[in-house]
Amino acid sequence: MTKIVNPYAEMPGYHCFGCSPKNDHGLQMTFTKEGDEVVSVWQPRGFLQGFHQILHGGIQATLMDEIGSWLVQVTLKTAGVTSGLNIRYLKTVYVNQGEITLRAKLKGMRRNLADVEVSLTNSEGVLCATGEVTYYTFSQEVARQKLNFPSEEAFYESQKSD
Repeated sequence: MTKIVNPYAEMPGYHCFGCSPKNDHGLQMTFTKEGDEVVSVWQPRGFLQGFHQILHGGIQATLMDEIGSWLVQVTLKTAGVTSGLNIRYLKTVYVNQGEITLRAKLKGMRRNLADVEVSLTNSEGVLCATGEVTYYTFSQEVARQKLNFPSEEAFYESQKSD
Protein backbone atom coordinates (compact mmCIF):
# COMPACT_ATOMS: atom_id res chain seq x y z
CA MET A 1 0.00 0.00 0.00
CA THR A 2 1.37 3.40 -1.04
CA LYS A 3 0.04 6.70 0.24
CA ILE A 4 -1.01 9.13 -2.48
CA VAL A 5 -0.13 12.74 -1.76
CA ASN A 6 -2.56 15.48 -2.80
CA PRO A 7 -0.28 17.69 -4.92
CA TYR A 8 -2.98 20.36 -5.23
CA ALA A 9 -3.37 20.95 -1.49
CA GLU A 10 -1.14 24.04 -1.40
CA MET A 11 -2.37 25.54 -4.67
CA PRO A 12 -3.98 28.97 -4.12
CA GLY A 13 -7.76 28.79 -4.50
CA TYR A 14 -7.88 24.98 -4.40
CA HIS A 15 -11.07 24.05 -2.56
CA CYS A 16 -12.24 20.72 -4.04
CA PHE A 17 -15.34 19.43 -2.25
CA GLY A 18 -14.11 15.84 -2.56
CA CYS A 19 -10.44 15.96 -1.62
CA SER A 20 -9.25 19.34 -0.40
CA PRO A 21 -7.90 18.90 3.14
CA LYS A 22 -8.66 22.59 3.77
CA ASN A 23 -12.34 22.54 2.79
CA ASP A 24 -14.07 22.30 6.17
CA HIS A 25 -17.41 21.59 4.46
CA GLY A 26 -15.94 19.01 2.08
CA LEU A 27 -15.32 15.29 2.21
CA GLN A 28 -11.54 15.59 2.71
CA MET A 29 -10.87 12.22 1.10
CA THR A 30 -7.39 10.69 1.13
CA PHE A 31 -6.11 7.88 -1.08
CA THR A 32 -3.68 5.00 -1.29
CA LYS A 33 -2.55 2.83 -4.19
CA GLU A 34 -2.87 -0.92 -3.71
CA GLY A 35 -1.74 -2.83 -6.78
CA ASP A 36 -3.88 -1.62 -9.67
CA GLU A 37 -6.51 -0.07 -7.37
CA VAL A 38 -6.89 3.30 -5.71
CA VAL A 39 -8.41 2.98 -2.23
CA SER A 40 -9.97 5.48 0.16
CA VAL A 41 -11.00 4.73 3.73
CA TRP A 42 -13.41 7.45 4.77
CA GLN A 43 -15.41 8.27 7.91
CA PRO A 44 -19.00 9.44 7.24
CA ARG A 45 -20.20 12.43 9.22
CA GLY A 46 -23.72 13.01 10.49
CA PHE A 47 -24.33 16.24 8.61
CA LEU A 48 -24.03 14.30 5.33
CA GLN A 49 -27.08 12.16 6.00
CA GLY A 50 -30.22 12.05 3.90
CA PHE A 51 -32.75 10.08 5.89
CA HIS A 52 -32.06 9.56 9.61
CA GLN A 53 -28.48 8.19 10.09
CA ILE A 54 -28.23 7.16 6.40
CA LEU A 55 -25.46 8.56 4.20
CA HIS A 56 -27.06 10.62 1.43
CA GLY A 57 -27.00 8.85 -1.95
CA GLY A 58 -25.62 11.97 -3.63
CA ILE A 59 -22.68 11.94 -1.24
CA GLN A 60 -22.07 8.28 -2.07
CA ALA A 61 -22.07 9.23 -5.77
CA THR A 62 -19.61 12.06 -5.09
CA LEU A 63 -17.29 9.71 -3.20
CA MET A 64 -17.34 7.28 -6.12
CA ASP A 65 -16.75 10.01 -8.68
CA GLU A 66 -13.86 11.48 -6.68
CA ILE A 67 -11.97 8.23 -6.20
CA GLY A 68 -12.42 7.43 -9.88
CA SER A 69 -10.86 10.72 -10.87
CA TRP A 70 -7.85 10.00 -8.64
CA LEU A 71 -7.46 6.62 -10.32
CA VAL A 72 -7.33 8.41 -13.68
CA GLN A 73 -4.69 10.80 -12.39
CA VAL A 74 -2.33 8.27 -10.80
CA THR A 75 -2.88 5.35 -13.19
CA LEU A 76 -3.26 7.10 -16.55
CA LYS A 77 -1.03 10.00 -15.50
CA THR A 78 -3.39 12.66 -16.80
CA ALA A 79 -6.53 14.53 -15.85
CA GLY A 80 -10.07 13.79 -16.88
CA VAL A 81 -13.59 15.05 -16.37
CA THR A 82 -16.64 12.96 -15.58
CA SER A 83 -18.56 11.99 -18.69
CA GLY A 84 -20.94 9.45 -17.15
CA LEU A 85 -21.80 7.93 -13.80
CA ASN A 86 -23.90 4.85 -13.15
CA ILE A 87 -24.43 3.64 -9.58
CA ARG A 88 -26.22 0.69 -8.04
CA TYR A 89 -27.14 1.20 -4.40
CA LEU A 90 -27.24 -2.28 -2.87
CA LYS A 91 -27.31 -1.79 0.92
CA THR A 92 -27.87 1.10 3.29
CA VAL A 93 -24.77 3.03 4.33
CA TYR A 94 -25.04 4.50 7.81
CA VAL A 95 -23.23 7.61 9.02
CA ASN A 96 -22.84 6.22 12.54
CA GLN A 97 -21.43 2.73 11.95
CA GLY A 98 -17.77 3.33 11.19
CA GLU A 99 -15.55 3.89 8.22
CA ILE A 100 -16.39 2.93 4.68
CA THR A 101 -13.93 1.78 2.03
CA LEU A 102 -14.01 2.79 -1.61
CA ARG A 103 -12.00 1.02 -4.30
CA ALA A 104 -11.50 2.09 -7.91
CA LYS A 105 -10.02 0.07 -10.75
CA LEU A 106 -9.60 0.80 -14.45
CA LYS A 107 -12.05 -1.32 -16.40
CA GLY A 108 -10.90 -0.22 -19.84
CA MET A 109 -10.16 2.55 -22.31
CA ARG A 110 -12.13 3.58 -25.40
CA ARG A 111 -9.96 6.13 -27.22
CA ASN A 112 -9.80 8.97 -24.65
CA LEU A 113 -12.65 7.61 -22.47
CA ALA A 114 -11.61 5.79 -19.31
CA ASP A 115 -14.12 3.41 -17.72
CA VAL A 116 -13.55 2.99 -13.99
CA GLU A 117 -15.22 0.44 -11.70
CA VAL A 118 -15.86 1.61 -8.14
CA SER A 119 -17.08 -0.24 -5.06
CA LEU A 120 -18.18 1.02 -1.65
CA THR A 121 -18.14 -1.32 1.36
CA ASN A 122 -19.16 -0.63 4.95
CA SER A 123 -17.06 -1.16 8.07
CA GLU A 124 -18.02 -4.84 8.12
CA GLY A 125 -16.85 -5.37 4.54
CA VAL A 126 -20.38 -5.61 3.13
CA LEU A 127 -20.70 -4.34 -0.44
CA CYS A 128 -23.14 -1.43 -0.31
CA ALA A 129 -22.80 0.21 -3.74
CA THR A 130 -21.08 -0.32 -7.07
CA GLY A 131 -20.52 2.12 -9.85
CA GLU A 132 -19.03 2.68 -13.24
CA VAL A 133 -17.68 6.12 -13.97
CA THR A 134 -16.56 7.25 -17.41
CA TYR A 135 -14.01 10.05 -17.70
CA TYR A 136 -13.08 12.07 -20.75
CA THR A 137 -9.30 12.16 -20.45
CA PHE A 138 -7.02 14.89 -21.72
CA SER A 139 -3.59 14.57 -23.25
CA GLN A 140 -0.83 15.02 -20.68
CA GLU A 141 0.16 18.27 -22.38
CA VAL A 142 -3.35 19.75 -22.09
CA ALA A 143 -3.67 18.45 -18.52
CA ARG A 144 -0.45 20.21 -17.53
CA GLN A 145 -1.14 23.46 -19.40
CA LYS A 146 -4.82 23.97 -18.60
CA LEU A 147 -5.56 21.88 -15.50
CA ASN A 148 -2.41 22.32 -13.39
CA PHE A 149 -1.67 18.60 -13.63
CA PRO A 150 1.66 17.93 -11.86
CA SER A 151 4.35 15.40 -12.60
CA GLU A 152 3.77 11.78 -11.67
CA GLU A 153 6.25 12.09 -8.81
CA ALA A 154 4.15 14.79 -7.14
CA PHE A 155 1.56 12.17 -6.11
CA TYR A 156 4.01 10.23 -3.95
CA GLU A 157 6.26 11.13 -1.03
CA SER A 158 9.91 11.02 -1.98
CA GLN A 159 11.93 8.31 -0.30
CA LYS A 160 14.93 9.83 1.45
CA SER A 161 17.92 7.65 2.11
CA ASP A 162 19.53 7.73 5.55
